[in-house]
Amino acid sequence: MPGHAEPRSAYLHVPFCAHRCGYCNFAVIAGREDLAGDYVRAIEAELASLGRPRPVETLYFGGGTPTRLPLELLERLCQVTRGWFPPEPGCEWTVEANPVDVTQDLLAVLVSCGVNRLSLGGQSFQPGKLSLLERDHDAGQIARAVDLCQEHGLECSLDLIFAAPGETLRAWRGDVDQAIATGAGHVSTYGLTFEKGAAFWSRLVGGDLAEVDEDLQREMYLAAIDGLCEAGFEHYEVSNFARPGRRSRHNQVYWSGAGWYAAGPGAARYVDGVRETNHQSTTTYLRRVLAGESPVAFREELTAEQEAREQLVFGLRRIEGVERSEFAERTGFSIDQLAAGQVDRFCELGLLEDTKDRLRLTREGLLISDALWPEFL
Repeated sequence: MPGHAEPRSAYLHVPFCAHRCGYCNFAVIAGREDLAGDYVRAIEAELASLGRPRPVETLYFGGGTPTRLPLELLERLCQVTRGWFPPEPGCEWTVEANPVDVTQDLLAVLVSCGVNRLSLGGQSFQPGKLSLLERDHDAGQIARAVDLCQEHGLECSLDLIFAAPGETLRAWRGDVDQAIATGAGHVSTYGLTFEKGAAFWSRLVGGDLAEVDEDLQREMYLAAIDGLCEAGFEHYEVSNFARPGRRSRHNQVYWSGAGWYAAGPGAARYVDGVRETNHQSTTTYLRRVLAGESPVAFREELTAEQEAREQLVFGLRRIEGVERSEFAERTGFSIDQLAAGQVDRFCELGLLEDTKDRLRLTREGLLISDALWPEFL
């Protein structure tokens, strides 16, 4: 495979949450804001291992809930990060936020540091669904958060969850319509999944919760595609929609197969063909880093073929699909070398469209895309 370019993107994982929602199995820690100071010190120590500043074109603070940090610590985290990842002119800097945390004071601090995009974990506008999902905001607070972003000149993205237990198609369409009405420039839609380790999994196994019927889940996903596209959004990745010119540049780094730096508990980086993931436990991460030890729990050096296969999958997640000649030039492998049989089979099933120049998912393929990826890897 052609040589690896130095990454131009970075991700910081901020694990703090007021409460771990029942569907969440991410690397988060709830109710331990007492660890916030140690966390920022650990980030300073981990980033120092870079040795020199690495200029970036996209920067992303994910969580957890970065906006759970006290403002003075959030500002310090931003300044530390700027020092090691100097934003290039035009850099997209995104911070994830809960709607209830979005205030004039918060946005003033973020804007002063150079943040220009907020990703809001709205999830729903329905009171009953928000309660089921254990969210701490209401529909009005989502709309207010988007308004405040616009007042401060920040781009705003909104996450929505569909297929919550008991949810109807009509109710989901209402969520999509209200998301459009906020004026947010970007919307991401995710079907609710029941993951081992999350409280919802135990409730599912115990019969307290039931998954939405598969056919209804398909209808909900298609309703989101149709509703958002009719409102002028571009469907540019399986789960992502944006008004023209307002796509997430950071997420496109992942989907393009480019590398990125990362720091924080559970953070995964991809640098020079090597994937590393830090310890998921916040307390273990803090203990190791503050003791001068490596936080890395997993390391894997990919072969050229493994990299090419992953890039094929990431590329097919994009609605535009994969351009054959560009893929071969970038990876050193043709699509047919890697997956001729799978491509032929999925085309026959109507799940992929092959124009001979480009390969992409069909509308039917979008509905079951996650089931296709293991076949390519």
